[in-house]
Amino acid sequence: MEVIVPFSTDRPKSRLSDVLSPDERRDFARAMLDDVLDAVAAADGEPRVLATDPVDVDSPVTVDDRPLTDAVNAALDARLGADSERGGAVEPVAVVMADLALATPAALDRLFEAGRDADVAVAPGRGGGTNAFVASHPEFQVDYHGASYLDHREIASEIDAAFRTVDSHRLGTDVDEPADLAEVLIHAEGRAAAWLREAGFALDAEEGRVAAVRE
Repeated sequence: MEVIVPFSTDRPKSRLSDVLSPDERRDFARAMLDDVLDAVAAADGEPRVLATDPVDVDSPVTVDDRPLTDAVNAALDARLGADSERGGAVEPVAVVMADLALATPAALDRLFEAGRDADVAVAPGRGGGTNAFVASHPEFQVDYHGASYLDHREIASEIDAAFRTVDSHRLGTDVDEPADLAEVLIHAEGRAAAWLREAGFALDAEEGRVAAVRE
């Protein structure tokens, strides 16, 4: 299964600016991207990076500097629309965000399997976003504004696409805010977690919650 991994090289992870410098945010974002690509490959996916600028990775890279919604819809049209026009079976395609540092092959296997059983399978993020999905319906389009999980469920309904939700803590945890760094230190074992530890971050329990703090 082809797996599109969107990646922004332009001021990545700006909401981490309180704890990481611009260079650190770039390096950390790249570590998470590498972890996601490794997990996709280990789940027998075929990763393709959809980047705003050229990026040096082992996987194929498509450069598209348009906003996320436009870039992903163009990629879906290129794959699903082309299959449909040829009149053959439409092969599912997945989209997995590059900041899912907790993703594992097993979690992705669940998503891919759900996407083989339904026209659209979505792993929602905390707060109602869309962190990963698989689609095989040629009319499916994305809209990443706001609570996009609800929007995508409605879009699937409008085109009579069978829809399935994949409830996964690992796929539902995208790393955007300083509080999310604790999740990486607790649950992840890849490059992103190692990068945080090398940068001096450790877990600290205070006031009944666990946070990532810089020593």
